[in-house]
Amino acid sequence: MGLEFGLFMGGYVPQAFRETNPNAEHDRIMSELRLCEVGDQHNWKYAWFTEHHFLTEYSHISANEVLMPYLAARTDRIHVGSGIINITPPVNHPARVAERVAMIDHISGGRFEFGTGRGSSTTEQRGFGIEDPELTKDMYDEVIGEFKKMWRDEEYSFDGKFFTLPSRNVLPKPYVKPHPPIWVAAGNPGTFEKAARMGVGVLCFTGGTPAKMAPLVELYKKNIANAEPVGDYVNDNVAITTSFMCLEDRDEARELVTRSGNGRQQSLVFRYLDTFPKPPWVPEWPEVIPDPTLEQIELGFQSGASVVGTPDDCAEALQKWADIGVDQLIMGPSGSVYPHELLEKTVKLFGDEVIPRFDTDPEHSTSRFRREAAGG
Repeated sequence: MGLEFGLFMGGYVPQAFRETNPNAEHDRIMSELRLCEVGDQHNWKYAWFTEHHFLTEYSHISANEVLMPYLAARTDRIHVGSGIINITPPVNHPARVAERVAMIDHISGGRFEFGTGRGSSTTEQRGFGIEDPELTKDMYDEVIGEFKKMWRDEEYSFDGKFFTLPSRNVLPKPYVKPHPPIWVAAGNPGTFEKAARMGVGVLCFTGGTPAKMAPLVELYKKNIANAEPVGDYVNDNVAITTSFMCLEDRDEARELVTRSGNGRQQSLVFRYLDTFPKPPWVPEWPEVIPDPTLEQIELGFQSGASVVGTPDDCAEALQKWADIGVDQLIMGPSGSVYPHELLEKTVKLFGDEVIPRFDTDPEHSTSRFRREAAGG
């Protein structure tokens, strides 16, 4: 099974955009949808949409359940995924999540990927009345195993600490049996191990070099063999997010990265996502992390962390990820200030010239796991 590729859509609307364009928010949302349509035609297998609330600039995608079916209706092959749906009951009632997931599964023809999480920001959590971030772990654990029960052809009831439901038939049921593949957002070793024990895929949204991530991939793969799945089958998948810039001209690609605006986006991560550990080198907001220098880009390229340059350059960097056993790389081109035309150009070139070197299987890995679970 080769290395698969997904696009990550985060709804980043930098202040500079909004100062010059009153429609910046709208233009970003539509640009990201269009990029995924382009990806569908150029070998990309997955399109992931985040869910965040109240995080000005960093992410203006709060209702991915609206964007994902829109994209599904305009594409043929690409899988649409939630990266993530927040399944803590105060944010999204579990029965409503089960209904939406099954409904998107229907209208996409079985192309939905169910990425789950508990939110990573007290700005969000407290906005929905969750005062203690630690509680979200218990909320997640209570909910995650309930979806497969809601999707069975029978009435469902639950009386828990964080949500209750009298006996009801949760409708519709998923279109493709047993149900969409389940994933969980992960940022630390404990979550990698827990994901493996639950038999769900990992969506790793914290960056790093292949060398740094290799032990986490190994930890996951070691534990997945003994999974007790929270779904009706095991989704043996590690997906890691990174950025890229692929152009025919190496110097142009690298120069563009030195003024990508991604440093500001990374600074917003540490401004808002306060359940993540903050490294000591990150400046206090509103001071921002500078965009990388050419020297830093070269060092990143040597380590595999910078997927920047020509198609050959990108393939060289990607091989380091393939070598450590990553199943999917989720690439975020729009965490930047680049114009849409440039983003579309790099998505096409990378899809046409790089992806086929690593992914030669027309079937999505998650579709295979699902098909085999149904006895197909």
